[in-house]
Amino acid sequence: MSQQRYYTTQLQAGLGLLEETRQLLQVYQPGMSASHLCEAALASGRFPLVTARRLRNIVAECFAPRYMRDPHVAARLKSLVDRFTTAELNQLLFIYTARANLVLADFVREVYWARYSAGRNDLQLEDARTFVANSVREGKTQKPWSETTIKRISSYLMGCCADYGLLTTTGRNQRSIAAYRILPKVAAYLAYDLKFSGLGDNQIVSSADWDLFGLERADVRDQLKRLSLQGLLIFQAASDVVHIGWTYKSMEELIDVIAQS
Repeated sequence: MSQQRYYTTQLQAGLGLLEETRQLLQVYQPGMSASHLCEAALASGRFPLVTARRLRNIVAECFAPRYMRDPHVAARLKSLVDRFTTAELNQLLFIYTARANLVLADFVREVYWARYSAGRNDLQLEDARTFVANSVREGKTQKPWSETTIKRISSYLMGCCADYGLLTTTGRNQRSIAAYRILPKVAAYLAYDLKFSGLGDNQIVSSADWDLFGLERADVRDQLKRLSLQGLLIFQAASDVVHIGWTYKSMEELIDVIAQS
């Protein structure tokens, strides 16, 4: 039985931190620890307006939990910084941020896409506050959060969604839902990432990671069919059973191909 994951306040250390992440990926070298990365970042001169304390916090509380838990992730993202478009890289960063922050992942799946499916085009801070408050009552945090913490995390959820392009600002406490769609190269990366994490073909199609982009199982199958037409994999389906043939034998091989396409 998998261990229960609780919502944390880790988002308060930083939201998307898109530019900071790009700079840290440029500094990162495979095998680095979080402390070594921080030292190298300080010495690089890339963060002249960031205090040493703040930079340590960014690395320890944001970058490392998102991109260094799996030793291969940061190296893969580093190889894509100058080869993927900004939008493509940001979608990858969104996936890893959501994996590391369950409260963000659930908010996107349960509130953002539910609002979109209902035909609404706005999302308000109060929607986020209601979600967080209900989650606390349901025991999704290790201990009850204060009203102040609930308000802070609600604001961070909205800010993080804006950073990653899911929302655009329309007012002080209101944002518009953006036309957010998974990009083809990101879909290919995600499919192979799930495969090399040990999931079977049907588990890949059902992965909750696709939900971050509002994709249901039928939508995922359509995505994989498109990737099949591009020769990136071979997708076969009969009723609810799917079979995926994998064209490339490693993530690095896939990355080299899609980065050049």
